[in-house]
Amino acid sequence: MYAEVVNGDTVPVQYLAYHDVVDKKTFRSDYEQRKWNRLKYNVKKVYPYAKLAGDLLKKYEVQLDSCKNDRQKRKYFKLIEKELKAEYEDDLRKMTTTQGHILIKLIDRETGSSSYDIVKEFRGNISAFVWQSLGKLFDQDLKSRYDATGEDKEIENIIVLIETGHI
Repeated sequence: MYAEVVNGDTVPVQYLAYHDVVDKKTFRSDYEQRKWNRLKYNVKKVYPYAKLAGDLLKKYEVQLDSCKNDRQKRKYFKLIEKELKAEYEDDLRKMTTTQGHILIKLIDRETGSSSYDIVKEFRGNISAFVWQSLGKLFDQDLKSRYDATGEDKEIENIIVLIETGHI
């Protein structure tokens, strides 16, 4: 057994395994519960894509740093875009606008950059402006930021529950 000396006394120390304590969520009405369940469903559906986007962005940034000139970067961008469209376009097109809004927020959470900044970095100012304008037509904002303690607190709570395995 492990022991520590505190003020001249030997005290036995036993470390316990880490456990999450999660309180059962209570709701004031059925409407509130349905709203929470819908948000939970949407976050669970979108969160893996946000994690994937964060991982891919890190991978692509490393590879882009190795490109010697702008021509190589543009070729690489086209290759990346073709691969991503082939693999994920169908899934992303099937998402609802609410799920798209949550995805934009979660991409910001995972990468630390807004979706607008990512598009601007990879495709340029004009393309970012066009996508932002198109998004505004469908009530989406690529410049929206993730606020874990403010308006996105419920999303953050759901993500913590997902990561700890409670959902």
